[in-house]
Amino acid sequence: MAETKQMKTALVSVFHKDGLEELLAKLHQEGVKFLSTGGTQQFIESLGYACRKVEDLTTYPSILGGRVKTLHPKVFGGILARRDNEGDRQQMQEYEISAIDLVIVDLYPFEQTVASGASDADIIEKIDIGGISLIRAGAKNFKDVVIVPSKAEYGVLLDILNRKGAQTDLADRRLLAERAFGVSSHYDTAIHNWFAK
Repeated sequence: MAETKQMKTALVSVFHKDGLEELLAKLHQEGVKFLSTGGTQQFIESLGYACRKVEDLTTYPSILGGRVKTLHPKVFGGILARRDNEGDRQQMQEYEISAIDLVIVDLYPFEQTVASGASDADIIEKIDIGGISLIRAGAKNFKDVVIVPSKAEYGVLLDILNRKGAQTDLADRRLLAERAFGVSSHYDTAIHNWFAK
């Protein structure tokens, strides 16, 4: 069935690493390849799994004090490309963009940083840009991509993996997209409330 999609490549970029081990073990067991940034990439490799650096994919280092890591056409093209669109497929080939089927991401702890009494400068740095963009991209293209927008959804993906292996159907992907827009909506509301205070 065309609506069933295989997860082959996962972009994993998380602030909180707790709870990730079981998910990574299952994905590795299912043959899913890992792509990651900085601390998450080191964490994945520390568990004994091969992990490609996003910098190797984009040929750009993490820049501007870590503000720009994943914001690149090779990352977002790999997530947003419509797999059934001939023009998108041709451009993926032309620009050597590989498909990313699964995005596991969480966001900088904005609310916790505000609650801690941190300075305005520290709070501003906890406004996530790459993470929220990855969440929105994965959710927008739920027809082809699985988005796991916070550790609260690890169990959802683990359940799918245990029942179906590295395959999802459209209903699975749509449910996770709905959760993803819930996460992004809550996050932006918290940021708006802080600015409006």
